Amino acid sequence: MNTQTAPVVIYVTYQGTPQDAFDRSYYVNVHLPLVIKAWAQYGLLSLEAFFPSTEREGTIAICECVFRNEAAFEAAFASPEVSAVMADVPHFTAMTPQRVRAVAL
Repeated sequence: MNTQTAPVVIYVTYQGTPQDAFDRSYYVNVHLPLVIKAWAQYGLLSLEAFFPSTEREGTIAICECVFRNEAAFEAAFASPEVSAVMADVPHFTAMTPQRVRAVAL
């Protein structure tokens, strides 16, 4: 598949311990709609939140973001809306989000 037209999948993860605060309700009901509103105009096609077990240290939350293509991904993360998305993070956690790009093996 052409890398210019292939969808780009980004995973935003939050790593921590069971004691780290993460407001799932705020994340799902407020933050994710903010992300959609901010980046759909640039080519964000979908996003989905996943919450692994919180009984041990590790991944607390994962958000899978699917962008139309490379240009859409680059436009979204270079957009003025990035500051509003990032400014919202402290409303649901003190953890720093980590971005990872999915690449086919």
